[in-house]
Amino acid sequence: MTLPNTFKAPLLPLACPTLLGCSNNPPGVLVEQLLKTDKTWDGATYAPYPAGQPELTVLKITIPAKTALNWHSHPMPNIAYVLSGELRIETRDGKHTTTVQAGQVLPEVINTVHRGISTDKPVELIVFYAGTPGMPLSQ
Repeated sequence: MTLPNTFKAPLLPLACPTLLGCSNNPPGVLVEQLLKTDKTWDGATYAPYPAGQPELTVLKITIPAKTALNWHSHPMPNIAYVLSGELRIETRDGKHTTTVQAGQVLPEVINTVHRGISTDKPVELIVFYAGTPGMPLSQ
């Protein structure tokens, strides 16, 4: 749909807060930056994003209590937000481990074999992947 020019100008002030990252939020709106990083949880610097058309994927993952995930790796940047529970993450080579719990964010490792292990409670994660069409989320 194309708007006539007479309608475009009045809409510009309404669009500006969105374009500026909502710097002037309505009363009661709180913005909390959970993470800003150029490094994965093991300290490695992120490589450039995959070339090509971006494809974003968001998964909700539920892991039963006392469960070890299979060893796997990710070919693209991704980040997990822990909704509930606690998860210990370890690299296969045993050089790095970390633990995240509800409310925390995990910048995942790329092309490094690792796994997560839940503790005494189930874990719920929301994972955001930044890949390209046809790229596997895990391998």
